[in-house]
Amino acid sequence: MPPATPSPRPAAPDPLVALADRCVQCGLCLPACPTYAGSRLETESPRGRIALARAWALETIEPTPAGEAHLDHCLGCRSCESVCPAGVQYGALLVQARARQRTRRPAGWRQRAIEALVARPALLTFVLRAYGRAHPWLPTRWRPLPPPAPVTPAGPARSGEETRVALFVGCAANAYEAGLRDAMARCLVLLGIGVDIPSGQTCCGSVHAHAGNRDAAQALALRNREAFGSTATVLTFASGCHEAVSHALEGGTNRTVDAIEFLARQLAAHPGRWRWRATTERIALHLPCTQRNVVRSANTLRTLLAAVPGLEIVELDASSCCGASGVQMLDDPQYAATFRAPLLRQLDESGATRLLSANLGCRLHLANGTGVPVQHPLEFLAGRIEATSSPQAVSPDA
Repeated sequence: MPPATPSPRPAAPDPLVALADRCVQCGLCLPACPTYAGSRLETESPRGRIALARAWALETIEPTPAGEAHLDHCLGCRSCESVCPAGVQYGALLVQARARQRTRRPAGWRQRAIEALVARPALLTFVLRAYGRAHPWLPTRWRPLPPPAPVTPAGPARSGEETRVALFVGCAANAYEAGLRDAMARCLVLLGIGVDIPSGQTCCGSVHAHAGNRDAAQALALRNREAFGSTATVLTFASGCHEAVSHALEGGTNRTVDAIEFLARQLAAHPGRWRWRATTERIALHLPCTQRNVVRSANTLRTLLAAVPGLEIVELDASSCCGASGVQMLDDPQYAATFRAPLLRQLDESGATRLLSANLGCRLHLANGTGVPVQHPLEFLAGRIEATSSPQAVSPDA
């Protein structure tokens, strides 16, 4: 009797289809989706995009320019994830869907140029500083971003102690967040913690991953992993970078912590070493999508701001997303501005003299539409902390 022919192994399930199949099509995500709120089109909702991506993966329908546009329009805010009863990992699904989209339709020149530039932070910093010097003389249509502030940082703060943390800088933040890093370093030294800024670090890769360029995103993640080496604690400032940095350092000796959460824990652990300086001011608070839905440090930030004596806080909630969406504000500024407009109207009506937002992309997008100063919340808070005693060595795990 001839030997039985072995049965072929079943094909591995398509990972995108597996993610899509978790969606039960309940529609609870629709009210949370900013693009659906503006259009009332099913194809502009998370449920609609999941159905499209699944059908393309199974080849039951052909991709069309209209369908590709619906995928392009997604802001990646992940508000749908925060309300999904089935636990659909929409962020992971979106990255996979756009990676496949990129094989069907190559990225445009503007997207490729941005990806190339942010992967080279030194060159990007040079370009941004040159842009800042030329900004006053440029026509309005050539001003896609506000100019970097003319801040000369004092450099990494040193406490003389063994306890240290490392700061993730990334790409555009090198030019735009020098004042923030300096303020945070001074504040941490007050608490007995020194700060390092490792060389060799680069863009977190979110710009590339969200545009479907997963190979470039993985290469950048590897460079960051090598740059931070055995650093125990790595702090991130931009809520839009945090997840990518955390994944890049995952499995190593590093612990990636949102700087807002880290500062709150250190202040709580050493109450006798500092005090809040009273500040009579009305400020507006914008909570980025990534801070609310991914990092989840919004409540911690609210608590910190509420503790400053005399401070009046107006939370901007006129739109669930500002529309910056990575490079959307550069690639399609008119579309991005439709989501920003309600927030700017609310800001104008609030009478606030300052706007705080914890994500760099959101701050740049908002600042380009208002004359109100826009800051990272930690830069504002660091300026309201006063010393009451000399710092001593403390553990960053406190």
